[in-house]
Amino acid sequence: MIKKNIGFRILIGFGILLSLLLLCGQTLALVDYDLTVELGLQESVNEVGEVGIAFAKGFGFGDTLIYIPLLVAGIIGLLKNKNWGFFLMFGALAITSYWPMVCLYAFLSDRVAITLTPDKYISYSLLLPLITIYGLWGMWYLINWEKKLASV
Repeated sequence: MIKKNIGFRILIGFGILLSLLLLCGQTLALVDYDLTVELGLQESVNEVGEVGIAFAKGFGFGDTLIYIPLLVAGIIGLLKNKNWGFFLMFGALAITSYWPMVCLYAFLSDRVAITLTPDKYISYSLLLPLITIYGLWGMWYLINWEKKLASV
């Protein structure tokens, strides 16, 4: 068994935080989209239009069905030192690297179709790349952690 260092704690801690945010922002949107807009976790129809709402709900459905369970199971598996935890977490981190860039590109590429407030453009431009960096770093960390496990 390998010692769980600060990198492991960061990986798990941010994973738990992200899981909670996804549950509140994505899963809750399937039940009460207007509430998630009020909480600032989703965009209004005035900001993204009806098609944007449909895509947000579609992503919420996919996240609830696939992404959140992968992430939560990956965290649990890593905490229990299970091999499957590595693979599930790696898959979740790949999704974590991908989706923020899709959203960022959409928000920045068409400011006519997507009319966010200036503070959202600023905060999304900072937050979304950081989420992608976490996903990429997490995959790198897991690969290197797995190499250490193999050498023990």
